Amino acid sequence: MNNTSQVKKFRAIGLLTVFAVYLLILVGGAVRATGSGMGCPDWPTCFGQWIPPVSEQQLPDNYQQIYADRGYAETRFNVTKTWIEYLNRLLGVSIGLLIFATMLSSRHFRRSDAVVTGVAVIAFFAVVFQGWLGSRVVASNLQPGMITVHMLMAQLIVALLIYTVIRSQRDTVSSAGVTELPPVFKTVAIAVMVMTLVQMVMGTQVRESIDIIARSLNHESRELWIERIDLIFYVHRSFSSIILFTNLWLVWKLWTIMPVSHVLRRLAAGLAVLLVMTILLGVTMDRLHMPAFAQPLHLWFASLIFGVQFSIFHLYRCAQHNSSGSNRGVTLDTSQTAPV
Repeated sequence: MNNTSQVKKFRAIGLLTVFAVYLLILVGGAVRATGSGMGCPDWPTCFGQWIPPVSEQQLPDNYQQIYADRGYAETRFNVTKTWIEYLNRLLGVSIGLLIFATMLSSRHFRRSDAVVTGVAVIAFFAVVFQGWLGSRVVASNLQPGMITVHMLMAQLIVALLIYTVIRSQRDTVSSAGVTELPPVFKTVAIAVMVMTLVQMVMGTQVRESIDIIARSLNHESRELWIERIDLIFYVHRSFSSIILFTNLWLVWKLWTIMPVSHVLRRLAAGLAVLLVMTILLGVTMDRLHMPAFAQPLHLWFASLIFGVQFSIFHLYRCAQHNSSGSNRGVTLDTSQTAPV
């Protein structure tokens, strides 16, 4: 296999893994929205079985007492919640296999760019750690702090994967137009990534407050949920305006300066769409009393926003690198390299 084929293979596997991680983030949000996080009260088995039961009759008569004695608060069998959580776990295992394939494929870069291989290895062990962390989340009966760390680890894994894919293709990133971007562009790009992560942490805390309120009302009277939420909700909602206008500045600069065919301009358009969709979902949850479908989508779009922001930042750095050297760059094929 020649070098070009190996590079393309790595890009394909890496992007497939990125897409799979984003799918897992969406499914994980659905698990949370449906209250299925304890659908399997143990890990890695589910009610002590590798393939979950389909009826309560398949469990011991005293199964609730067994799991209560182990410290689990939610022990009542619910076939729908059990299988939602189990499918979430299966997808997690699939991603483990994909990230392993990504790591193996990165061996090609050991001599030409060892950083690609090194980061791919770090990403693999990050996924292993994420799997262990998932088991701790279950063991802690969905302790709020553990859920937040679990979410942040998912964003780190996405960033590591995107970094390896883009770095493996960095010499093909066109430098056209990048020198016309203002020097402050890099600083603003870093700032929006940090603000997005902070906003996601606050969003997780809002969700945790909602969960507590929902349980106190037996998951009824949704119109009262927001009325009873604490200050963090209003900080989260207000902070979104700052994030919106800062991101729009990035979008405007990329859209007006970069060539039409450049991947940075296309990512800017994607970022604008994601921002609008995320805000609309936030308004939907506020006005329509937290509909279940909107909650996982809101987090998913926020995760996509961070991924696009990170892609823009790293592609910008690659374009700067290419502009400082010889004219060796060509326009990147966005249909194969864009992470969204």
